[in-house]
Amino acid sequence: MTGTTRSSHGLDDRRKRLLYRCWHRGTREMDLILGRFADAHIAEFDDEELAGLERVIEANDPDLYAALTGNTEPAAEFAGVLFERIKAFRIADSRA
Repeated sequence: MTGTTRSSHGLDDRRKRLLYRCWHRGTREMDLILGRFADAHIAEFDDEELAGLERVIEANDPDLYAALTGNTEPAAEFAGVLFERIKAFRIADSRA
């Protein structure tokens, strides 16, 4: 079970791979945060945003989770607009 609510039908191979990796992180918390974010946005991402997401998913789960929850500052390699969008999405999603 992937948890995804979005079909990968119609996505190119790069987006399919990213969607899968966002839903199969290593910790359930990060699966839910990145998986839901990818479900909502992956189809509309341009190449720059896809590259940014590829950088974000290279981070280890404890460090990424700590940065997304505000317990630490994000590492330079994944800090930026995309990281802030993921963080805002996590907050909005938790209120839904």
